[in-house]
Amino acid sequence: MNVEEPHTPIRIMMVDDHPLFREGVAAVLATQPDMELVAEASDGEKAIAQFRKFRPDITLMDLQLPGMSGLDAIRSILHEQPKARIIVLTTFHGDMQATRALRAGAAGYLIKSTLRKELLFTIRQVHKGHRHVPLEVARVMAEYAADDILSVRELQVLGHVAGGYSNKRIATHMGISVETVKTHMKSILAKIKAKDRTEAVVIAMRRGYIDA
Repeated sequence: MNVEEPHTPIRIMMVDDHPLFREGVAAVLATQPDMELVAEASDGEKAIAQFRKFRPDITLMDLQLPGMSGLDAIRSILHEQPKARIIVLTTFHGDMQATRALRAGAAGYLIKSTLRKELLFTIRQVHKGHRHVPLEVARVMAEYAADDILSVRELQVLGHVAGGYSNKRIATHMGISVETVKTHMKSILAKIKAKDRTEAVVIAMRRGYIDA
């Protein structure tokens, strides 16, 4: 009589700086016979170290981490192990957060408020080699797909604008001329279709260019 070999559980690493959130996810995973939480990390650098040690099948990665960001941790892990499968967990709905994560190599993207109904399905889908992005995020990404992406310099300028800096202060802080700051702002307004600096910041926060 043939006896079926038991399936090897999906080995998962959880990366988030909130212990209670990690505990909640761990409790959900513990109810699944085909999943096993093998490692946890509270920041990007620990995530990389834990990944090297445990080589999980799936990594659940928060984007907002102390020190090294989740995005940088994703890039570092995939640089070392291109076949790593990483699912981003975030509170952000903006299309740019998802765009950056997927461009960095993430295979899945989940909003934390939807974990109860989507987490287990997404883990299994990504483990099978599929990609998963929530429908509402995919719709927003598609809506803005034709838009020009802001450059690193433009993002820096926009971040300072959000912080209430004047053009002169931005110029001094960044070591560029006021005219260059104005040129960047003109480009930013055109790219994200904003009428002025205030609207640019509002749109940028909504879409995830900068943190709210």
